[in-house]
Amino acid sequence: MSWPLTFVSFAQFRAVASIWFNGSADRAFSPPQTGMHASLIKIYLPWVVACALFMEQLDSTIVNTAVPAMAASLHVAPLSLKAVVTSYILSLAVCIPMSGWMADRFGSRRVFAIAVAVFTLSSVLCGLAVNAPMLVAARVVQGAGAAMMMPVGRLAIVRTFPKSELLRALNFVIIPALIGPLLGPTVGGLIVHWLSWRDIFFVNVPVGLAALLVIRRYMPDYRGEAARPLDLVGLVLFGCGIALLSWLLEIFGEHDIDTTSAGVLLLLSMSLLAAYGWHARQLSFPLLRLTLFRLRTFRVAVVGGFITRLGIGGLPLLLPLLYQLGLGLPAWQSGLLMMPAAAAAMAMKFSATRVLQRYGYRRVLLVNTLMIGVTISLFGQVTPATPVPLIIALGLAQGFFNSLQFSSMNSMAYADVESADSSMAATIASSLQQLSLSFGLACGSLITAWYLGNRPQTDQAAVTDALHHAFVTLGVVTVLSSLLFRTLRAHDGDSVSRGELREAN
Repeated sequence: MSWPLTFVSFAQFRAVASIWFNGSADRAFSPPQTGMHASLIKIYLPWVVACALFMEQLDSTIVNTAVPAMAASLHVAPLSLKAVVTSYILSLAVCIPMSGWMADRFGSRRVFAIAVAVFTLSSVLCGLAVNAPMLVAARVVQGAGAAMMMPVGRLAIVRTFPKSELLRALNFVIIPALIGPLLGPTVGGLIVHWLSWRDIFFVNVPVGLAALLVIRRYMPDYRGEAARPLDLVGLVLFGCGIALLSWLLEIFGEHDIDTTSAGVLLLLSMSLLAAYGWHARQLSFPLLRLTLFRLRTFRVAVVGGFITRLGIGGLPLLLPLLYQLGLGLPAWQSGLLMMPAAAAAMAMKFSATRVLQRYGYRRVLLVNTLMIGVTISLFGQVTPATPVPLIIALGLAQGFFNSLQFSSMNSMAYADVESADSSMAATIASSLQQLSLSFGLACGSLITAWYLGNRPQTDQAAVTDALHHAFVTLGVVTVLSSLLFRTLRAHDGDSVSRGELREAN
């Protein structure tokens, strides 16, 4: 039983879960090659996937605040441990494209269980590392495990729940994933302050072990209808291209690479990705089947989500800077000001289904994207004279609209995807989502650095002014991204939001 279940009795949890998923727990369900009933699958599966996503999202940010302590303990310079962060991101980017093929070939239960086991074991190895190379190597393995957890977990959800229940299931799963990035820096700082940096990795162990127990009994075992060969050439082209691009985004803003070299490497990564695009069109079984983008709902959800995250993705970096440099708050108070967004995001999940049922995906995404842009821009008006309750209200609004946006885009992506293509769709969506997170952080850094110009970073007033302009710019970019959602039709996604099957065209 996973950790959230320890706070409620089994009977209470089962009753809540049954209500949450429209009472579907009472109907029999037999996934391929299993004899499980829907009552157990639909109760435990969302929780185990949610816990796995929580671990993955938490680990993507919790290490950042511990780098100085790690460097002191391992007797190396702090900047030399940048690889601890980048190695995890690179491993994610390279291994995610393989997840769909592995799930189809070896079964979702086996792949997901191995992924959680690898992630948990590598977390222990990270905590036991005696030098920097060992720590980096363990982080690479940890990233590989995380890369399999995200898309395979989503695949199990998409195939287990009918489209009429998919929105509720995905909303439930994503709540811990929303909390992870916000808690990461705060939790990491507290652990390092009171305990040891090694303990930030041991946090995953009890969650991972509990998840393994649930996976063994209640994870459905889905496989592809027919075995398809692994596209090795495509893996090399796409993997190298995406890894190089992710690395460039991660080291952006540092002075260990000149502009010419960065430009050449960027051109090389773009060329590799373009070569993969040409290669994929020649094969019957490519690594990532780009023909799925012909589905309007999938295309708009994935591409629109990528563009929207350019604005949203910079907030976890820029908001703490604004609170600490612009408002002069200590780190712990800055962390507390990030909490309202998490609380609002969780609350929104309970009403997202009703909002989408009433207004539809097109109207919700058009209006909600505009509101996200407005809230991002309003952070550009926050000064030391701004009342704290007003800042909290702005954080609540930002979390509310962001949560509705992600719920809409993540669920609409599967509205017209056939069951046989669900693993491929989950892999593509996860790959671009991971890349969009790096793009968002790099975009926020780039815009802020551009506004800062030649002024020193020690000039608090100059940095604050640059941050204010960056928020306004990111808000405008987000507002412009709403134009892509105008291509949706009024009833697109109704199979998910309202349980109405329509022909996709």
